[in-house]
Amino acid sequence: MRSDDPAEPAPDGPRLRPLSARSVVLSLLLGTHPPELPARELGQLVESFDLGGSTLRAALSRMVAAGDLRRTDTGYRLSDRLLERQRRQDESVQPRTRPWDGDWELVVVTATGRGPAERAELRTRLTTLRLAELREGVWLRPANLDRPLPAALDEVAERGTTRPARPAAELAGRLWPLDAWADEARALLGQVGRSGRPAERLTLFAAVVRHLLADPVLPPSLLPAHWPGDALRAAYAEYRRKLEGEVRSLVGGS
Repeated sequence: MRSDDPAEPAPDGPRLRPLSARSVVLSLLLGTHPPELPARELGQLVESFDLGGSTLRAALSRMVAAGDLRRTDTGYRLSDRLLERQRRQDESVQPRTRPWDGDWELVVVTATGRGPAERAELRTRLTTLRLAELREGVWLRPANLDRPLPAALDEVAERGTTRPARPAAELAGRLWPLDAWADEARALLGQVGRSGRPAERLTLFAAVVRHLLADPVLPPSLLPAHWPGDALRAAYAEYRRKLEGEVRSLVGGS
């Protein structure tokens, strides 16, 4: 789930981004497996999110032209380039971890002569891998994620493992704003029981997904007490189960 619209304040809670028609469609497809819906059923679904037919048709046309969606024989499917985004979203809800033995992943950027756009793209790639920058060009994280670093990093960086001398919990607190992340997560959890209308709940859980994507997924021993990450993931998983049930019911009954 996602949104590209400017943030608006929500009473007694975090700032939530109202969802555009594009964001509603992407949210529904990113949360559907496989990520494809018949056109008629997609139209019925978005009605509950305060979108009219003409608004939906205009959004779908723009999304196909922009390469966000592909037309199928019966409806619309996420484009190949957005399947990676769906994978990251799924992993934000069920991150694959392994027991931590004290090692840290280390990536040192060695490429030179890159322009601002290339540097920004690399920073985004490294952040998506849940690495954090200790100083310019030096990125690391505890080696507790069950995933390899992409081989393509070898073109721009040296990578390996390390055991920093600084205490691990202290270093984690320097690399990530853990208290701020936890405060925002608790605020989102507080909103879960107060959001009633489908559009409000979709907007809230779009914000939940964005926040989960920023969870560093650290070993439990490095987290502050009463870390709300698992509770936030559970709340989103329950919402997605209900939404997918509605989608299956609608598509299966057509």
